[in-house]
Amino acid sequence: MRAITIREPGGPEVLVWSEVPDPQPAPGEVLVETTATAVNRADLLQRQGYYPPPPGASDILGLECSGTIVELGEGVEGWQVGDEVCALLAGGGYAEKIAVPAVQLLPVPAEVNLVAAAGLPEVACTVWSNVVLDAGLHEGQVLLIHGGAGGIGTHAIQVGKALGATVAVTAGSDERLERCRQLGADIAINYREQDFVAELKEATGGADVILDNMGASYLDRNLDALATGGRLAIIGMQGGLKAELNIGKLIGKRASIMATTLRARPVEDKGRIVADVRRNLWPLVDHGSVHPVVGQLVPLAEAADAHRILEEGSVFGKILLTAHS
Repeated sequence: MRAITIREPGGPEVLVWSEVPDPQPAPGEVLVETTATAVNRADLLQRQGYYPPPPGASDILGLECSGTIVELGEGVEGWQVGDEVCALLAGGGYAEKIAVPAVQLLPVPAEVNLVAAAGLPEVACTVWSNVVLDAGLHEGQVLLIHGGAGGIGTHAIQVGKALGATVAVTAGSDERLERCRQLGADIAINYREQDFVAELKEATGGADVILDNMGASYLDRNLDALATGGRLAIIGMQGGLKAELNIGKLIGKRASIMATTLRARPVEDKGRIVADVRRNLWPLVDHGSVHPVVGQLVPLAEAADAHRILEEGSVFGKILLTAHS
């Protein structure tokens, strides 16, 4: 089969359309013929040599995909050859075929086409596990999402609104903020021109849950933005790795900080998250309350171009790579 490989750590130009051996499904896995995959910021880090795959995972990029099951591994039940699926991956998505643990499969929702479904598994599992399962967001609470115009952000806006929360977002331009409002955001803050802490506290008094992709550079301000009893979920490090934590602020607000990653979790953990997503979030997607936001389609063989586009930061929503042009 053909896949995107990394010649050496570096810029987008190191991505090469190559011939590689076909994967074989192990017991408990299925083989999926890829229709589409998605570009995530983790892919950019792996390409640069900063985010190696966990032990046993494919070294091919790609953390989610959609496609059709073409082979079942030993012991797989509940799925059939020919089923259209989307899947959460530890790697391997930038390829024409992928071996996937069956517990990480999701059916393609009724209101979503097979290409667009490739943009759902990673954001759905990330948002649901952090915002709902870990941080416990529920109706009537306030959710602040940093990076509201990205793949995670556009999904989190919809999930927050579907759960009955007041949703605030930050983004870097008024145009992107307006599109966030169209998805349901109640409060839209231009982080280049406004103080998100002051804006949020004036509008709501503070956030019950913050979904943060920035890390170090936002830590102290995020604590200021939390309401009493608030929960800060850190899922990214775009603003750096190290920051000073004011324990007094944390104690004074009886707040909590959690930091999680999805990729390195054991298959069993991912399976539990996927099962909860299928049970509780997928009905919202089936009925159109939550939908994938696709900013651009790029042929898989031109993945280098897609990486350049994501690095430029101009796309609203997700960039998908299509395996068949």
